Amino acid sequence: MEFFQYALEACTFENLLWLTIGALVGSILGALPGMSADTGIAIFLPLTFNLEPVTGLITLGAIYVTGSYGGNITAVLINTPGTSDSLFMTLDGYPMTVRGEGLRAIGITTFSAFIGGMIGSLALLFIAPPLAQIAIKFGPWELFLTTLMGLIIILGLVKGGMLKGLISACLGFLCTMIGMDGITGLSRLNFGIKPIYDELPLLPVVLGMFAVSQVLALAADKSETIAISKSSMKGSPFLSIKDHLSMLYNNIRASIIGTVVGIIPGAGTTVAAGISYNLAKKSDKHPETFGKGNEQGLATVSAANNAVVGGSLVPLLTLGIPGNGTSALFLGGLLIHGLAPGTQLFTRHPETTYGLFFGLIMANFFILLVGLFGAPIYARVTKVSKNILIPIVGSLCILGAYTYRNLAFDNLLIIIFGIIGYYMVKADIPMAPFVLAFVLGKNTEIHFRRSLLLTGGNIASVAFKPLSLALLAVDLLFLISPFRGDIKNFFKKEKNAASL
Repeated sequence: MEFFQYALEACTFENLLWLTIGALVGSILGALPGMSADTGIAIFLPLTFNLEPVTGLITLGAIYVTGSYGGNITAVLINTPGTSDSLFMTLDGYPMTVRGEGLRAIGITTFSAFIGGMIGSLALLFIAPPLAQIAIKFGPWELFLTTLMGLIIILGLVKGGMLKGLISACLGFLCTMIGMDGITGLSRLNFGIKPIYDELPLLPVVLGMFAVSQVLALAADKSETIAISKSSMKGSPFLSIKDHLSMLYNNIRASIIGTVVGIIPGAGTTVAAGISYNLAKKSDKHPETFGKGNEQGLATVSAANNAVVGGSLVPLLTLGIPGNGTSALFLGGLLIHGLAPGTQLFTRHPETTYGLFFGLIMANFFILLVGLFGAPIYARVTKVSKNILIPIVGSLCILGAYTYRNLAFDNLLIIIFGIIGYYMVKADIPMAPFVLAFVLGKNTEIHFRRSLLLTGGNIASVAFKPLSLALLAVDLLFLISPFRGDIKNFFKKEKNAASL
């Protein structure tokens, strides 16, 4: 009965009004390159001070949920991730758009994001405290093994072209080495360039590799629009029951992975999407189609991406530990209203806490509204003349890169990495390994070196704990599984040779 009462209190006119405002702001900012849920929360944080605590938190929650989804739209339609979280959407989403299936791609990413968001929010509602107790046991060594999963996934992604894939990954590792050492605090490999003294910024690099390279490719291509098929505007974002059932297993699995990974501080959407994508690829009947417009690939990363939202709030609300950068901003919203994270948050302020949970659940329904009913409008981008589209996308890239750190140098960076990305595409070198290595490389290094420092070089003191052994087993499984078929064939040949 209490749950029902909290749900009714969350559905007041004022709460629903601010929920709608937050959802629309999050969707728009998420779709704009360089903007994100972080931007929306930062803008609205002071505005929520005069609101009731539950209303203010529902607004911030709606921005977080729909902001995480908004980047999917531009990633799918114009190969330009609105946020760094939507990188994996470009792998299979944009090839579908080029085939003339832009509306269907929007439908897939929308429904899958909704399922992921709902499962993450329900997990936050029902099993937050128990899950948070597991997350608190993750030390530097366990975090190293977790981020290592994302790096091992590279092997699965590049199995078809190992040399080119490893070249891409090595380039990503080199780029992540630039900037401040996370342990000593000294800057390295910055070549005396002050704007990269601390690090090579993520968003300008990503925009350059994916968006600017695509602008260059569009300029070089002779077609008038993005979509090749003249029937690209046909079809519907509303999927059939058969389509939903075919994606249901991957969506649920990816949502669970996204929720669990979101709970682990510092792991993030890249790890969740990478693990989910790799598992979907291995279990698919046609793994060679992944990265070329596979619907299961698009669905699984969309679900994992939005499931991280609910998961990342679990350690924040129960332990006061932000799961990622956005939830760290969310912590500011709690503190502004005098709410201290922890178990007392659930006992002293249940109406606010559970009101937020129900607000997150309602915000996920806005994903359906924004995605499905706006899809015909979004899909028209694929039929806009390239003479108009190229300057617009290019301008958004420049604006997005500049607003990330307010440095003009970042505009030079996106051009440099745009050229690199363009020639990588021409040389058939995949960009996914580069992104995984670039995003996860520094954290993996920091967690490993921190483990060495804390144990005095005696990794065995932490390596044989049950949690460590379980994570190591998962890492080994991911390491071996891409070559499972090759191993079977090897032993089969050995057996045949022995029998002869």
